[in-house]
Amino acid sequence: MSKGKLLIINFIGLVVVLGLIATGVYMYYQHKNYVKTDDAVVSADITEVVAPVSGILTEWKGSAGNDMKVNQAVGTVNDGKAAHEIDSIAAGTIIKNEVKANELVQSGQVLAQTADMDHMYVLANIKETELNDIEIGDNVDITVDGDSNVTFDGKVEDISYATNSVFSALPSQNATGNYTKVTQKVQVKISIQNPTKKVLLGMNAEVKISI
Repeated sequence: MSKGKLLIINFIGLVVVLGLIATGVYMYYQHKNYVKTDDAVVSADITEVVAPVSGILTEWKGSAGNDMKVNQAVGTVNDGKAAHEIDSIAAGTIIKNEVKANELVQSGQVLAQTADMDHMYVLANIKETELNDIEIGDNVDITVDGDSNVTFDGKVEDISYATNSVFSALPSQNATGNYTKVTQKVQVKISIQNPTKKVLLGMNAEVKISI
């Protein structure tokens, strides 16, 4: 083998080794300074607008996309004796309309759902083994699938007091006596600053929490 080829091979080998070292250092730095997960979703506080009595919905302004104030009149139900005003119980945007004017509705029936779109947040499920270093107030980088070209700023607002399995409708039971340890996840609430119009409730998100 010529001296020139040997130098090229050695150079390539050196570049590969340096690349592996750089990758290792980067991975170590990321592991020590951040907690990441793509098990996250965009959410917001959601409330329901319900019929106060049974009757005919004589007036209805509950179109999807309408912004509502607290106690703002949304419509009227006539039960045959009197007209009853329907009010929103929280400020927000109507994200789902269930009825239309002149329909018969039942007392307590959900007529519409509103969400506080001005204070959206991300619910991230973090492994219990990674939770120890996370604190309320930690800075977070957020990307949302619906607007993946933008990185949003966020902060850890709340950490659940129990793992997700505690709230499962059908918690796992060990009838055989054989125990298999399963890593649990804990829900972490993260604010999202200045989301764009492309960020919608229910969209998948990825978070990187600075620890």
